Amino acid sequence: MRPGQRVAQCLRGNLLTTLTVLGVLSGVAVGFVMRSAKSSPWTAREIVYVQFVGDLFLRMLKALIIPLLISSIVAAIGSLDLSLSYKIGARAIVYYLTTTVMAVIEGIILVLIIHPGRSDEGVDKIKREGTSRNVTTADTLLDLIRNIFPPNLIQATTHQYRTVLIPPKPGPNVTEEMMKNLLGWEMRGEFTDGTNVLGLVAFAVVLGIAIGKMRERGKPLLDFFEALGTAMMSITNWVIWISPIGVLFLVASKLLEMADFGVIIGQLGMYFMTVLLGLFIHGFILLPILYTIATRKLPFRFLANMGQALATAFGTASSSATLPVSMNCLEELNGVDVRVSRFVMPIGATINMDGTALYEAVAAIFIAQARGIHLGFGHVVAVSITATFASIGAAGIPQAGLVTMVMVLDTVGLPAEDVTLIIAVDWLLDRFRTLVNVVGDSLGAGIVNHLSRTELDKMTRAQHIQAGNGKSDANVAEVHL
Repeated sequence: MRPGQRVAQCLRGNLLTTLTVLGVLSGVAVGFVMRSAKSSPWTAREIVYVQFVGDLFLRMLKALIIPLLISSIVAAIGSLDLSLSYKIGARAIVYYLTTTVMAVIEGIILVLIIHPGRSDEGVDKIKREGTSRNVTTADTLLDLIRNIFPPNLIQATTHQYRTVLIPPKPGPNVTEEMMKNLLGWEMRGEFTDGTNVLGLVAFAVVLGIAIGKMRERGKPLLDFFEALGTAMMSITNWVIWISPIGVLFLVASKLLEMADFGVIIGQLGMYFMTVLLGLFIHGFILLPILYTIATRKLPFRFLANMGQALATAFGTASSSATLPVSMNCLEELNGVDVRVSRFVMPIGATINMDGTALYEAVAAIFIAQARGIHLGFGHVVAVSITATFASIGAAGIPQAGLVTMVMVLDTVGLPAEDVTLIIAVDWLLDRFRTLVNVVGDSLGAGIVNHLSRTELDKMTRAQHIQAGNGKSDANVAEVHL
Protein backbone atom coordinates (compact mmCIF):
# COMPACT_ATOMS: atom_id res chain seq x y z
CA MET A 1 0.00 0.00 0.00
CA ARG A 2 1.37 3.42 -0.97
CA PRO A 3 2.04 6.09 1.69
CA GLY A 4 -0.70 8.27 0.23
CA GLN A 5 -3.19 5.43 0.45
CA ARG A 6 -2.19 4.77 4.06
CA VAL A 7 -2.75 8.41 4.96
CA ALA A 8 -6.12 8.38 3.21
CA GLN A 9 -7.10 5.17 4.98
CA CYS A 10 -6.01 6.61 8.34
CA LEU A 11 -8.04 9.77 7.74
CA ARG A 12 -11.11 7.75 6.78
CA GLY A 13 -10.77 5.59 9.87
CA ASN A 14 -10.39 8.62 12.15
CA LEU A 15 -12.58 11.02 10.21
CA LEU A 16 -14.96 11.76 13.08
CA THR A 17 -12.15 12.35 15.58
CA THR A 18 -10.32 14.60 13.13
CA LEU A 19 -13.47 16.61 12.44
CA THR A 20 -14.17 17.03 16.17
CA VAL A 21 -10.63 18.26 16.87
CA LEU A 22 -10.98 20.66 13.94
CA GLY A 23 -14.28 21.78 15.46
CA VAL A 24 -12.53 22.68 18.73
CA LEU A 25 -9.71 24.54 16.94
CA SER A 26 -12.18 26.28 14.63
CA GLY A 27 -14.25 27.33 17.63
CA VAL A 28 -11.19 28.97 19.21
CA ALA A 29 -10.34 30.73 15.95
CA VAL A 30 -13.93 31.89 15.34
CA GLY A 31 -14.19 33.12 18.94
CA PHE A 32 -11.04 35.24 18.67
CA VAL A 33 -12.05 36.63 15.26
CA MET A 34 -15.54 37.57 16.48
CA ARG A 35 -14.11 39.26 19.59
CA SER A 36 -11.68 41.33 17.54
CA ALA A 37 -14.30 42.19 14.92
CA LYS A 38 -16.42 44.08 17.46
CA SER A 39 -15.13 46.99 19.50
CA SER A 40 -17.79 46.74 22.22
CA PRO A 41 -18.32 43.62 24.39
CA TRP A 42 -20.72 41.01 23.11
CA THR A 43 -24.09 41.14 24.83
CA ALA A 44 -25.70 38.14 26.50
CA ARG A 45 -28.36 37.99 23.76
CA GLU A 46 -25.75 37.97 20.99
CA ILE A 47 -23.82 35.20 22.73
CA VAL A 48 -27.03 33.15 23.00
CA TYR A 49 -27.45 33.43 19.23
CA VAL A 50 -23.87 32.23 18.65
CA GLN A 51 -24.33 29.37 21.12
CA PHE A 52 -27.69 28.27 19.70
CA VAL A 53 -26.39 25.46 17.46
CA GLY A 54 -24.12 24.17 20.23
CA ASP A 55 -27.06 24.28 22.63
CA LEU A 56 -29.10 22.07 20.31
CA PHE A 57 -26.25 19.55 20.15
CA LEU A 58 -25.90 19.55 23.94
CA ARG A 59 -29.65 19.09 24.38
CA MET A 60 -29.63 16.08 22.06
CA LEU A 61 -26.80 14.46 24.00
CA LYS A 62 -28.46 15.16 27.35
CA ALA A 63 -31.73 13.68 26.09
CA LEU A 64 -29.92 10.37 25.56
CA ILE A 65 -28.38 10.22 29.04
CA ILE A 66 -31.23 8.77 31.13
CA PRO A 67 -32.44 6.03 28.75
CA LEU A 68 -28.85 5.08 27.91
CA LEU A 69 -27.80 5.16 31.56
CA ILE A 70 -30.66 3.01 32.85
CA SER A 71 -30.69 0.52 29.98
CA SER A 72 -26.90 0.08 30.04
CA ILE A 73 -26.64 -0.59 33.77
CA VAL A 74 -29.71 -2.83 34.00
CA ALA A 75 -28.73 -4.87 30.93
CA ALA A 76 -25.10 -5.18 32.03
CA ILE A 77 -25.86 -6.29 35.60
CA GLY A 78 -28.90 -8.39 34.65
CA SER A 79 -26.94 -10.40 32.08
CA LEU A 80 -24.00 -11.07 34.40
CA ASP A 81 -23.66 -13.98 36.74
CA LEU A 82 -24.02 -12.18 40.09
CA SER A 83 -20.93 -13.88 41.47
CA LEU A 84 -19.00 -12.42 38.53
CA SER A 85 -20.62 -8.97 38.61
CA TYR A 86 -19.60 -8.60 42.25
CA LYS A 87 -15.97 -9.11 41.25
CA ILE A 88 -16.19 -6.70 38.30
CA GLY A 89 -17.98 -4.11 40.41
CA ALA A 90 -15.45 -4.48 43.24
CA ARG A 91 -12.56 -3.92 40.81
CA ALA A 92 -14.24 -0.80 39.42
CA ILE A 93 -14.94 0.66 42.88
CA VAL A 94 -11.38 0.00 44.07
CA TYR A 95 -10.05 1.72 40.94
CA TYR A 96 -12.38 4.72 41.38
CA LEU A 97 -11.50 5.23 45.05
CA THR A 98 -7.77 4.80 44.43
CA THR A 99 -7.56 7.27 41.55
CA THR A 100 -9.80 9.85 43.25
CA VAL A 101 -7.71 9.82 46.44
CA MET A 102 -4.54 10.02 44.31
CA ALA A 103 -5.93 13.09 42.50
CA VAL A 104 -6.83 14.88 45.74
CA ILE A 105 -3.43 14.20 47.36
CA GLU A 106 -1.64 15.26 44.19
CA GLY A 107 -3.60 18.52 44.01
CA ILE A 108 -2.91 19.35 47.67
CA ILE A 109 0.82 18.68 47.27
CA LEU A 110 1.03 20.92 44.19
CA VAL A 111 -0.93 23.83 45.69
CA LEU A 112 1.15 23.73 48.89
CA ILE A 113 4.43 23.64 46.95
CA ILE A 114 3.58 26.21 44.25
CA HIS A 115 1.53 28.38 46.65
CA PRO A 116 -0.40 30.21 43.90
CA GLY A 117 -2.28 32.42 46.38
CA ARG A 118 0.81 33.72 48.17
CA SER A 119 -0.07 37.29 47.14
CA ASP A 120 -3.60 38.59 47.36
CA GLU A 121 -2.78 41.56 45.16
CA GLY A 122 -5.46 41.85 42.54
CA VAL A 123 -7.55 38.98 43.80
CA ASP A 124 -10.06 41.31 45.43
CA LYS A 125 -10.38 43.13 42.10
CA ILE A 126 -11.86 40.05 40.46
CA LYS A 127 -15.50 40.62 39.74
CA ARG A 128 -17.77 38.55 41.97
CA GLU A 129 -20.48 36.93 39.96
CA GLY A 130 -23.47 34.75 40.73
CA THR A 131 -24.96 33.79 44.05
CA SER A 132 -24.39 30.92 46.44
CA ARG A 133 -26.45 29.41 49.24
CA ASN A 134 -25.49 28.83 52.85
CA VAL A 135 -24.81 25.18 53.55
CA THR A 136 -22.90 23.01 56.02
CA THR A 137 -20.69 20.05 55.19
CA ALA A 138 -22.89 17.68 57.22
CA ASP A 139 -26.03 18.78 55.34
CA THR A 140 -24.30 18.33 51.97
CA LEU A 141 -23.11 14.83 52.84
CA LEU A 142 -26.57 13.86 54.12
CA ASP A 143 -28.15 15.23 50.93
CA LEU A 144 -25.73 13.10 48.92
CA ILE A 145 -26.94 9.98 50.75
CA ARG A 146 -30.61 11.03 50.52
CA ASN A 147 -30.33 11.40 46.76
CA ILE A 148 -29.19 7.78 46.49
CA PHE A 149 -32.69 6.82 47.70
CA PRO A 150 -35.13 8.98 45.68
CA PRO A 151 -38.76 8.84 46.88
CA ASN A 152 -40.06 9.17 43.32
CA LEU A 153 -38.18 7.77 40.31
CA ILE A 154 -40.04 9.97 37.83
CA GLN A 155 -39.13 13.03 39.86
CA ALA A 156 -35.51 11.82 40.07
CA THR A 157 -35.17 12.28 36.32
CA THR A 158 -35.69 16.03 36.67
CA HIS A 159 -35.01 17.05 40.29
CA GLN A 160 -32.51 16.62 43.13
CA TYR A 161 -33.11 17.01 46.85
CA ARG A 162 -31.16 19.51 48.94
CA THR A 163 -31.30 21.00 52.43
CA VAL A 164 -31.95 24.72 52.74
CA LEU A 165 -30.94 26.76 55.80
CA ILE A 166 -33.17 29.72 56.66
CA PRO A 167 -31.53 32.50 58.72
CA PRO A 168 -33.39 33.92 61.72
CA LYS A 169 -35.30 37.11 61.13
CA PRO A 170 -33.53 40.21 62.46
CA GLY A 171 -34.92 41.31 65.81
CA PRO A 172 -33.98 42.48 69.28
CA ASN A 173 -33.37 38.90 70.48
CA VAL A 174 -31.28 37.90 67.46
CA THR A 175 -27.56 38.44 68.00
CA GLU A 176 -24.84 38.68 65.40
CA GLU A 177 -23.50 35.35 66.63
CA MET A 178 -26.86 33.71 65.92
CA MET A 179 -26.84 35.13 62.39
CA LYS A 180 -23.39 33.62 61.74
CA ASN A 181 -24.04 30.23 63.34
CA LEU A 182 -25.48 28.12 60.52
CA LEU A 183 -26.10 25.18 62.85
CA GLY A 184 -28.78 27.20 64.65
CA TRP A 185 -30.68 28.17 61.51
CA GLU A 186 -34.03 26.62 60.58
CA MET A 187 -33.80 23.67 58.18
CA ARG A 188 -36.09 22.61 55.37
CA GLY A 189 -35.77 20.49 52.24
CA GLU A 190 -36.51 21.34 48.64
CA PHE A 191 -36.19 19.78 45.20
CA THR A 192 -34.12 21.70 42.67
CA ASP A 193 -33.82 21.30 38.91
CA GLY A 194 -31.27 18.70 37.84
CA THR A 195 -31.25 14.96 37.20
CA ASN A 196 -30.64 12.87 40.30
CA VAL A 197 -28.11 10.62 38.58
CA LEU A 198 -27.00 8.91 41.80
CA GLY A 199 -30.56 7.84 42.60
CA LEU A 200 -31.20 6.54 39.10
CA VAL A 201 -27.93 4.61 39.07
CA ALA A 202 -28.74 3.06 42.46
CA PHE A 203 -32.18 1.96 41.23
CA ALA A 204 -30.75 0.58 37.97
CA VAL A 205 -28.16 -1.48 39.90
CA VAL A 206 -30.85 -2.95 42.21
CA LEU A 207 -33.16 -3.66 39.27
CA GLY A 208 -30.33 -5.36 37.37
CA ILE A 209 -29.55 -7.56 40.38
CA ALA A 210 -33.24 -8.47 40.73
CA ILE A 211 -33.50 -9.42 37.04
CA GLY A 212 -30.34 -11.51 37.34
CA LYS A 213 -31.80 -13.42 40.30
CA MET A 214 -35.05 -14.06 38.38
CA ARG A 215 -33.12 -15.95 35.67
CA GLU A 216 -35.56 -17.18 32.98
CA ARG A 217 -38.54 -15.29 34.37
CA GLY A 218 -36.61 -12.04 34.08
CA LYS A 219 -35.44 -12.74 30.52
CA PRO A 220 -38.23 -10.74 28.77
CA LEU A 221 -37.48 -7.67 30.88
CA LEU A 222 -33.75 -8.10 30.28
CA ASP A 223 -34.36 -8.38 26.52
CA PHE A 224 -36.30 -5.11 26.66
CA PHE A 225 -33.43 -3.20 28.31
CA GLU A 226 -30.86 -4.76 25.97
CA ALA A 227 -32.93 -3.73 22.95
CA LEU A 228 -33.41 -0.26 24.40
CA GLY A 229 -29.66 0.07 24.96
CA THR A 230 -28.92 -1.00 21.39
CA ALA A 231 -31.46 1.47 20.01
CA MET A 232 -30.04 4.30 22.12
CA MET A 233 -26.51 3.57 20.92
CA SER A 234 -27.72 3.75 17.32
CA ILE A 235 -29.31 7.14 17.95
CA THR A 236 -26.15 8.21 19.73
CA ASN A 237 -24.07 7.40 16.65
CA TRP A 238 -26.30 9.67 14.59
CA VAL A 239 -25.93 12.53 17.08
CA ILE A 240 -22.16 12.05 17.34
CA TRP A 241 -21.70 13.02 13.71
CA ILE A 242 -23.09 16.46 14.55
CA SER A 243 -20.52 16.95 17.32
CA PRO A 244 -17.89 18.86 15.28
CA ILE A 245 -20.42 21.60 14.46
CA GLY A 246 -21.86 21.67 17.98
CA VAL A 247 -18.44 21.85 19.62
CA LEU A 248 -17.38 24.69 17.30
CA PHE A 249 -20.25 26.94 18.42
CA LEU A 250 -19.93 25.95 22.11
CA VAL A 251 -16.25 26.87 22.27
CA ALA A 252 -16.71 30.07 20.27
CA SER A 253 -19.53 31.28 22.53
CA LYS A 254 -17.50 30.61 25.68
CA LEU A 255 -14.63 32.71 24.32
CA LEU A 256 -17.06 35.55 23.70
CA GLU A 257 -18.30 35.35 27.30
CA MET A 258 -14.87 36.07 28.78
CA ALA A 259 -14.73 39.69 29.87
CA ASP A 260 -10.96 40.01 30.14
CA PHE A 261 -8.24 37.56 29.09
CA GLY A 262 -5.85 39.51 31.31
CA VAL A 263 -7.54 37.93 34.31
CA ILE A 264 -6.31 34.50 33.22
CA ILE A 265 -2.80 35.68 32.43
CA GLY A 266 -2.42 37.95 35.48
CA GLN A 267 -4.47 37.69 38.65
CA LEU A 268 -5.37 33.98 38.45
CA GLY A 269 -2.51 32.81 36.26
CA MET A 270 -0.67 30.82 38.94
CA TYR A 271 -3.88 29.16 40.12
CA PHE A 272 -4.81 28.29 36.54
CA MET A 273 -1.40 26.78 35.83
CA THR A 274 -1.36 24.83 39.12
CA VAL A 275 -4.67 23.13 38.33
CA LEU A 276 -3.62 22.55 34.72
CA LEU A 277 -0.30 21.01 35.80
CA GLY A 278 -2.07 18.73 38.26
CA LEU A 279 -4.61 17.60 35.68
CA PHE A 280 -1.89 16.87 33.13
CA ILE A 281 0.23 14.85 35.59
CA HIS A 282 -2.75 12.87 36.81
CA GLY A 283 -4.51 12.28 33.49
CA PHE A 284 -1.57 11.71 31.18
CA ILE A 285 1.20 10.38 33.45
CA LEU A 286 -0.14 8.67 36.58
CA LEU A 287 -3.28 7.08 35.11
CA PRO A 288 -1.48 5.73 32.00
CA ILE A 289 1.25 4.29 34.28
CA LEU A 290 -1.47 2.61 36.35
CA TYR A 291 -2.99 1.22 33.13
CA THR A 292 0.38 -0.10 31.99
CA ILE A 293 1.05 -1.80 35.35
CA ALA A 294 -2.39 -3.44 35.40
CA THR A 295 -2.57 -4.56 31.76
CA ARG A 296 1.12 -4.88 30.78
CA LYS A 297 0.29 -2.79 27.69
CA LEU A 298 1.30 0.71 26.62
CA PRO A 299 -1.65 3.13 26.80
CA PHE A 300 -0.88 5.22 23.70
CA ARG A 301 -3.07 3.34 21.21
CA PHE A 302 -5.85 3.03 23.78
CA LEU A 303 -5.88 6.80 24.41
CA ALA A 304 -5.58 7.57 20.69
CA ASN A 305 -8.70 5.48 20.04
CA MET A 306 -10.50 7.59 22.68
CA GLY A 307 -9.75 10.79 20.72
CA GLN A 308 -13.36 11.37 19.71
CA ALA A 309 -14.55 11.07 23.32
CA LEU A 310 -11.78 13.35 24.63
CA ALA A 311 -12.54 16.02 22.04
CA THR A 312 -16.25 15.82 22.88
CA ALA A 313 -15.44 16.07 26.61
CA PHE A 314 -13.42 19.23 26.05
CA GLY A 315 -16.07 20.76 23.81
CA THR A 316 -19.11 19.98 25.99
CA ALA A 317 -17.48 20.15 29.45
CA SER A 318 -19.85 17.34 30.48
CA SER A 319 -18.77 13.79 31.32
CA SER A 320 -22.41 12.69 31.24
CA ALA A 321 -22.95 14.16 27.79
CA THR A 322 -19.73 12.46 26.64
CA LEU A 323 -20.83 9.08 28.02
CA PRO A 324 -22.42 7.77 24.78
CA VAL A 325 -19.32 8.74 22.79
CA SER A 326 -16.96 7.18 25.35
CA MET A 327 -18.83 3.88 25.35
CA ASN A 328 -18.84 3.79 21.56
CA CYS A 329 -15.06 4.38 21.40
CA LEU A 330 -14.37 1.72 24.04
CA GLU A 331 -16.50 -0.94 22.36
CA GLU A 332 -15.81 -0.22 18.70
CA LEU A 333 -12.16 0.88 18.74
CA ASN A 334 -10.60 -0.51 21.93
CA GLY A 335 -12.42 -3.84 21.99
CA VAL A 336 -13.70 -3.48 25.57
CA ASP A 337 -16.38 -6.05 26.32
CA VAL A 338 -19.87 -4.54 26.05
CA ARG A 339 -20.81 -6.06 29.41
CA VAL A 340 -17.93 -4.21 31.06
CA SER A 341 -18.24 -0.84 29.29
CA ARG A 342 -22.00 -0.58 29.84
CA PHE A 343 -21.60 -1.52 33.48
CA VAL A 344 -18.46 0.43 34.41
CA MET A 345 -18.78 3.63 32.35
CA PRO A 346 -22.22 4.90 33.51
CA ILE A 347 -21.19 4.41 37.14
CA GLY A 348 -17.79 5.97 36.48
CA ALA A 349 -19.37 9.02 34.82
CA THR A 350 -21.36 9.51 38.02
CA ILE A 351 -18.88 8.89 40.85
CA ASN A 352 -15.37 8.85 39.33
CA MET A 353 -14.45 12.54 39.00
CA ASP A 354 -10.66 12.64 39.35
CA GLY A 355 -10.29 16.01 37.64
CA THR A 356 -13.05 17.56 39.74
CA ALA A 357 -11.57 16.20 42.99
CA LEU A 358 -8.13 17.63 42.17
CA TYR A 359 -9.57 21.00 41.15
CA GLU A 360 -11.69 21.38 44.30
CA ALA A 361 -8.76 20.61 46.61
CA VAL A 362 -6.53 23.12 44.80
CA ALA A 363 -9.25 25.79 44.60
CA ALA A 364 -10.16 25.65 48.30
CA ILE A 365 -6.54 25.97 49.47
CA PHE A 366 -5.82 28.66 46.85
CA ILE A 367 -8.71 30.80 48.13
CA ALA A 368 -7.48 30.35 51.71
CA GLN A 369 -3.98 31.42 50.65
CA ALA A 370 -5.36 34.44 48.77
CA ARG A 371 -7.27 35.47 51.91
CA GLY A 372 -4.17 35.09 54.07
CA ILE A 373 -5.62 32.18 56.07
CA HIS A 374 -3.09 29.59 57.29
CA LEU A 375 -4.33 26.02 57.06
CA GLY A 376 -3.01 23.48 59.54
CA PHE A 377 -2.55 19.79 58.90
CA GLY A 378 -6.04 19.02 60.21
CA HIS A 379 -7.63 21.47 57.79
CA VAL A 380 -5.69 20.01 54.86
CA VAL A 381 -6.86 16.49 55.77
CA ALA A 382 -10.43 17.78 56.06
CA VAL A 383 -10.14 19.37 52.62
CA SER A 384 -8.88 16.11 51.11
CA ILE A 385 -11.75 14.05 52.58
CA THR A 386 -14.40 16.61 51.67
CA ALA A 387 -13.08 17.07 48.14
CA THR A 388 -13.27 13.31 47.62
CA PHE A 389 -16.91 13.16 48.73
CA ALA A 390 -17.78 16.35 46.84
CA SER A 391 -16.38 14.97 43.59
CA ILE A 392 -18.52 11.84 44.01
CA GLY A 393 -21.62 13.98 44.37
CA ALA A 394 -20.78 16.35 41.51
CA ALA A 395 -23.11 16.06 38.54
CA GLY A 396 -21.55 15.35 35.15
CA ILE A 397 -22.68 18.66 33.68
CA PRO A 398 -20.75 21.84 32.80
CA GLN A 399 -19.38 23.70 35.87
CA ALA A 400 -21.12 21.41 38.38
CA GLY A 401 -17.92 21.54 40.43
CA LEU A 402 -18.71 25.13 41.45
CA VAL A 403 -21.78 23.85 43.31
CA THR A 404 -19.89 21.26 45.36
CA MET A 405 -17.04 23.75 45.94
CA VAL A 406 -19.29 25.40 48.54
CA MET A 407 -19.08 22.19 50.57
CA VAL A 408 -15.27 22.23 50.47
CA LEU A 409 -15.03 25.95 51.33
CA ASP A 410 -17.23 25.37 54.36
CA THR A 411 -14.72 22.78 55.57
CA VAL A 412 -11.91 25.38 55.48
CA GLY A 413 -14.13 27.96 57.18
CA LEU A 414 -14.30 30.28 54.17
CA PRO A 415 -17.49 32.12 53.15
CA ALA A 416 -19.44 30.35 50.44
CA GLU A 417 -19.45 33.42 48.21
CA ASP A 418 -15.67 33.14 47.80
CA VAL A 419 -16.37 30.53 45.15
CA THR A 420 -17.00 33.46 42.82
CA LEU A 421 -13.30 34.36 42.95
CA ILE A 422 -12.46 31.54 40.55
CA ILE A 423 -15.41 31.86 38.18
CA ALA A 424 -13.32 33.96 35.78
CA VAL A 425 -11.24 30.94 34.75
CA ASP A 426 -13.53 28.09 35.77
CA TRP A 427 -15.22 27.80 32.38
CA LEU A 428 -11.90 26.83 30.76
CA LEU A 429 -10.58 24.66 33.60
CA ASP A 430 -13.93 22.85 33.57
CA ARG A 431 -13.14 21.58 30.08
CA PHE A 432 -9.73 20.27 31.08
CA ARG A 433 -10.95 18.55 34.24
CA THR A 434 -13.84 16.96 32.31
CA LEU A 435 -11.30 15.65 29.81
CA VAL A 436 -9.32 14.09 32.70
CA ASN A 437 -12.54 12.64 34.17
CA VAL A 438 -13.22 10.88 30.86
CA VAL A 439 -9.60 9.67 30.60
CA GLY A 440 -9.92 8.17 34.08
CA ASP A 441 -13.23 6.46 33.32
CA SER A 442 -11.96 5.07 30.01
CA LEU A 443 -8.66 3.73 31.35
CA GLY A 444 -10.60 2.26 34.27
CA ALA A 445 -12.88 0.39 31.89
CA GLY A 446 -9.81 -0.93 30.07
CA ILE A 447 -8.21 -2.09 33.32
CA VAL A 448 -11.39 -3.76 34.60
CA ASN A 449 -11.90 -5.42 31.20
CA HIS A 450 -8.36 -6.85 31.29
CA LEU A 451 -8.58 -8.08 34.89
CA SER A 452 -12.03 -9.62 34.32
CA ARG A 453 -11.14 -11.70 31.26
CA THR A 454 -11.40 -15.00 33.15
CA GLU A 455 -14.86 -14.23 34.53
CA LEU A 456 -16.11 -12.96 31.18
CA ASP A 457 -14.80 -16.07 29.37
CA LYS A 458 -16.56 -18.31 31.90
CA MET A 459 -19.81 -16.46 31.39
CA THR A 460 -19.47 -16.62 27.58
CA ARG A 461 -18.86 -20.38 27.68
CA ALA A 462 -21.85 -20.83 30.00
CA GLN A 463 -24.06 -18.87 27.59
CA HIS A 464 -22.86 -20.98 24.64
CA ILE A 465 -23.57 -24.20 26.54
CA GLN A 466 -27.00 -22.92 27.52
CA ALA A 467 -27.73 -21.92 23.92
CA GLY A 468 -26.56 -25.34 22.71
CA ASN A 469 -28.78 -27.12 25.22
CA GLY A 470 -31.71 -25.04 24.06
CA LYS A 471 -31.13 -26.10 20.43
CA SER A 472 -30.81 -29.75 21.44
CA ASP A 473 -34.07 -29.62 23.34
CA ALA A 474 -35.75 -28.03 20.31
CA ASN A 475 -34.42 -30.77 18.00
CA VAL A 476 -35.65 -33.50 20.35
CA ALA A 477 -39.08 -31.91 20.48
CA GLU A 478 -39.15 -31.71 16.66
CA VAL A 479 -38.28 -35.42 16.37
CA HIS A 480 -41.05 -36.35 18.77
CA LEU A 481 -43.52 -34.27 16.78
